[in-house]
Amino acid sequence: MGPEKGARLRGLALVLPALLLVAAFLLAPLALVIRYSLDVYDPASLMKGVFSAENYVKLVSDPFYLRVLVFTGEIAALSTAICLVLGYPVAYFISRSTSEKLRSFLIIITVLPLLMGNAVRAAAWMVIMGTKGLANAMMLGAGVIDEPLKILYTPTAVVIGLVSVLLPFTIITLQSVLDAIPGSLEEAGRSLGFSPLHTMFSVVMPLSVPGMLAAGAICFCLAMNAYATPVLIGGPSVHMMGPLVYQQISKVTNWPFGSALACVLMAVTLTMTVISTTILSRRYF
Repeated sequence: MGPEKGARLRGLALVLPALLLVAAFLLAPLALVIRYSLDVYDPASLMKGVFSAENYVKLVSDPFYLRVLVFTGEIAALSTAICLVLGYPVAYFISRSTSEKLRSFLIIITVLPLLMGNAVRAAAWMVIMGTKGLANAMMLGAGVIDEPLKILYTPTAVVIGLVSVLLPFTIITLQSVLDAIPGSLEEAGRSLGFSPLHTMFSVVMPLSVPGMLAAGAICFCLAMNAYATPVLIGGPSVHMMGPLVYQQISKVTNWPFGSALACVLMAVTLTMTVISTTILSRRYF
């Protein structure tokens, strides 16, 4: 046995336990969900034990489920765009901060909301956005509105809730990419007569596109699969894929159709991940 082959075998031996864990706890359940999605619902035994594309045909042919899928994609895309617009200046400020204490403090403040569960944050937004909540009370007190606005249980409320959940991921991802862009490039741009804004759009932002794509892919996937925020803030009038999957499996006990919905949701998020990775690898690596 040559030294190179021995090194490969030793490397395989080190990786094998991790591969077995991934296969046991990720690939096996995923294969089970795919198998369930190809079964047929039976009220007596839950599943008939057959192979059929009936669930996918129902999903494609029923306008309701198509609208839910498209609506979920629209909410996810809008939330992702808002996160990028709001998160980029914050990430840039943190990245270019010269004070290590201020930098550390800002990073801690950014990450702190992630230590709370989505349900807790959603409950806080329910208090703020309710008809008698803080937002309406402040606007009524300031004379901006004459009667309370219906904010809670609307798509707008869902977008606000999702942005609050996803914004820390966006900031941290962009900040790590901006840290890798030397400040000397901005100094060179300003020495050529560029204004700070021109330097930002001509030098910094083009170099940070990989980070923007990565942050966008992360936010979009998390928003597509969100459950607690649409349920608690959107209510029964806002239909999204995550709650719909839970409803089909837990309440209707239609495991095959719920599994088909989950597979379609996974396929959409996987497609977005592959597209973003392909763009990054072809253009920047």
